Amino acid sequence: MDSLAHYARLWFTSARYSIMRTLMFRGDFFVWALVELFWMGVNLLMVSVIYQHTATVAGWTKYEMMLLVGTSMLIQRFLMGFFWSSIFEMGRNIRSGHFDFYLAQPGNVMFTATTRKIDPDSLINSLVATSVVIYSARQLGLHPGALDLALYVLLIACGVIIHYSMLVLCIAPAFWITSVQGIEGSYFTLSEFSRLPRQAFHGLANMAFVWILPVVVVSNAPASILLHGFDLQIVGWLLAITVIWFTLAVVIFHRGLRRYSSASS
Repeated sequence: MDSLAHYARLWFTSARYSIMRTLMFRGDFFVWALVELFWMGVNLLMVSVIYQHTATVAGWTKYEMMLLVGTSMLIQRFLMGFFWSSIFEMGRNIRSGHFDFYLAQPGNVMFTATTRKIDPDSLINSLVATSVVIYSARQLGLHPGALDLALYVLLIACGVIIHYSMLVLCIAPAFWITSVQGIEGSYFTLSEFSRLPRQAFHGLANMAFVWILPVVVVSNAPASILLHGFDLQIVGWLLAITVIWFTLAVVIFHRGLRRYSSASS
């Protein structure tokens, strides 16, 4: 408990610093919040345009698809709000030697390096994503129970952890190679698949993006809980791959950390 309280204090200290910095540059906050809101609007508009020409896509109706897209956006907003800036900055810090700062901090290096900054603009827009999910559920006439809502929140958290782990794995090669920009870009490409129905993937694509790289299932699984209720196979599978991907990220990060040469060495 003391350890958890210690890390909670570290996180709240970093969060307070990030919020104070945001208040110093309010223009940046409003601009980036509007940029994200515009991007979210484009995705929803695309869904509306597609369903003007068809009733279903891979068996998903318009509002089922909007619920899926809203769920994907919610996971992305939490990821970007809590971890995005810190993780992508980590690669630059490793190359420049500024990563020494995190080695000197109390506590776990991976925790301090990946949670130092938060982006309030993304967290604010998570309310918009939540509104999309609620609106879609009402249009579908869904009435999820307390267990379904709890499982939805749990699977959203699992989705954030999986995306977090994938981001760490994309940046961790910076411990071994000069630049990871190409690897960083691959994450953006993969994340685009999270807004698509699982049923749209077949054959090798299903194996690659559903089972090996679970970028599709992280958003499909919580959406499925709201649409169809509790499914032990889906919940068990997502919990299992969450543990696997997070463990892999921790192992690779700490192996890379042993190879890091500080600016003073």
